[in-house]
Amino acid sequence: MLPTKSLLLISILHLYYGFVKGIPYAEKRGGGSPDLPNWFFLCAFSVPCTGNIPTGVDPEAFSWFQSVDADRSGNITFKELKQALVNTNWSTFNDETCVMMINMFDKTGTGKIDVFGFSALWRFVQQWKTMFHQFDRDRSGNISHGELHQALSQMGYTLSPQLIQLIMARYGQRSANPTLQLDRFIQVCTQLQSMTEAFREKDTGRSGNARLSYEDFLTMTATRLI
Repeated sequence: MLPTKSLLLISILHLYYGFVKGIPYAEKRGGGSPDLPNWFFLCAFSVPCTGNIPTGVDPEAFSWFQSVDADRSGNITFKELKQALVNTNWSTFNDETCVMMINMFDKTGTGKIDVFGFSALWRFVQQWKTMFHQFDRDRSGNISHGELHQALSQMGYTLSPQLIQLIMARYGQRSANPTLQLDRFIQVCTQLQSMTEAFREKDTGRSGNARLSYEDFLTMTATRLI
């Protein structure tokens, strides 16, 4: 049950937006939430907009963490994370990318992300989002074959057009000309970075070649695929 102060604030805001702004409370958006501003949910439901933010935690990430942590457990589950992350077309992040992020930022080994892990994840996503928009040259909201090739080249990866095509076929949207949404772009780049680091551990001469046994290959793949 919500505290009395929160209930009072909700009632006031309902009246304000219903009669002053002309927005009926019953009006719903696609996600089933009242058509009220984001700060309404952060404040009205006892979520501190400017509370005691832990040291080292991004303030914006903290507010999002509080709003996403629906069960107030102090941790973000896979389901909660998936609902929190959206692509430029408002589709939720795919399951593989969400699992990858849980594995990367779960520092407790519980399969959940605490506020510190979520703050790091928040910065991680924002950085990749900036790069995504940088390489989305035609402002289509997704990354094409040519844009991915250019992006990876600027990141220092020399990959053949055939390999780029294979990546697009595996991770892109199913169409004659597959493209990558933000979630798949993050997944591809993160996995490529991880596998490259694993290869470089074997390529001690930095020649671009390495000798691997079958077990070495399996070990490298199993430990580096996030």
